[in-house]
Amino acid sequence: MSIANSIRKYREELGEVQLVAVSKTKPSSDILEAYNAGQRHFGENKIQEMASKFEELPKDICWHMIGHIQTNKIKYMAPFVHLVHGVDRRKVLVELNKQAAKHNRVINCLLQIHIAKEETKFGLDQDELDSIISELSDFSNVKVVGLMGMATNTKDEEVVDGEFKVLKSLFDTYSAACGWTTLSMGMSGDYNLAIKNGSTHVRIGSAIFGARNYS
Repeated sequence: MSIANSIRKYREELGEVQLVAVSKTKPSSDILEAYNAGQRHFGENKIQEMASKFEELPKDICWHMIGHIQTNKIKYMAPFVHLVHGVDRRKVLVELNKQAAKHNRVINCLLQIHIAKEETKFGLDQDELDSIISELSDFSNVKVVGLMGMATNTKDEEVVDGEFKVLKSLFDTYSAACGWTTLSMGMSGDYNLAIKNGSTHVRIGSAIFGARNYS
């Protein structure tokens, strides 16, 4: 299936749920094909790759930073990033706030929660989440709008479903008091379970663009 047809298929299937087309490692020509099919939200996991694509591509694209964040690279995305999905430590918030202030912007972001069984996944635990939430008033140039999480990479749907339920429960606990609207969970292999559990944003890459090129 072509990129354009894949975009149309997912947009129709997802309805109100926001599709973030994960374009990491893919050329700008692929992104442009998706853009011409109506897609505006794209996800990248490397800040400098995203910044170079921002320069090349239409300026009404909403760029989502979905990868683990190196704080020394935040300055490259601060002028334009639409939503930062993976705030997994306080240090990232501090630097985001500092760089956003330089551009007179408020950057929207999500706090990444560790829900997976795998230790390789990043994210905050409950105590770290509570600590960051208690300090949010100190960061006038960042706005936390919700939570993000990545489930265990397994074919066992019960495990994945349970992890998404944990994240949704946390989201519900805080969302009323914090005014949160965004719950980012679900990727190419598990987005249906994520949507069933209340995800508002799903991150789909290989199912749209084909296999990654990491060479």
